Amino acid sequence: MSIGNGAKSKMAMKTTILAIGMLMAMQISGAQQQAVVATPRPAPAPGVIASHPDWPKANPEDVKSPEAIIQALSDTISGEASKARDWNRFKSLFVPGAGRMMIVRHSKTGPADLTILSTDDYQARAGNQTFYEKPIAYEKQSFGHMTHVYESYAIFHTPTDTTPQTRGVNSWELMNDGTRYWILQVYWDTERPDNPIPAALAK
Repeated sequence: MSIGNGAKSKMAMKTTILAIGMLMAMQISGAQQQAVVATPRPAPAPGVIASHPDWPKANPEDVKSPEAIIQALSDTISGEASKARDWNRFKSLFVPGAGRMMIVRHSKTGPADLTILSTDDYQARAGNQTFYEKPIAYEKQSFGHMTHVYESYAIFHTPTDTTPQTRGVNSWELMNDGTRYWILQVYWDTERPDNPIPAALAK
């Protein structure tokens, strides 16, 4: 069949409108692609660990497991008041610049409180004391990169003592970054007549 002039004109107009629409869509798509290319994502800021490249490096044997890092800290903080501890080894176990050690302060007349120490605070406090700390038992839980450990401990006056001066429980928060463990914090309370160590941690 033949198409009349009017029909041809309408068809030509539709074709022109369609071509213009396609051209505009291509221009918008091209502009969007240019905008994506022209706006690169900013680099992520370094994390706590990456921000401290000069932090003391740990002995891999000290940080290979929760038990290893707990034993390493116990060994490092123990000693004679007259002899310097290895404080670089001590710091190498902690998350750089963020590790904390927290002591529960219990009172007979009021609510319990806390003393919160940085690694530098703890060094100044413990460096002039004589004591030897030894782990007793552990309870561990992990999820993803996080590990929580309840660890009972005993404090002795000399390395050869068999009767501890005191005992207590440390609450450890650790992070495993895929290559090693880090200490975020150690939080502890001591054993008392009204606060005995739980049977599972008193082995």
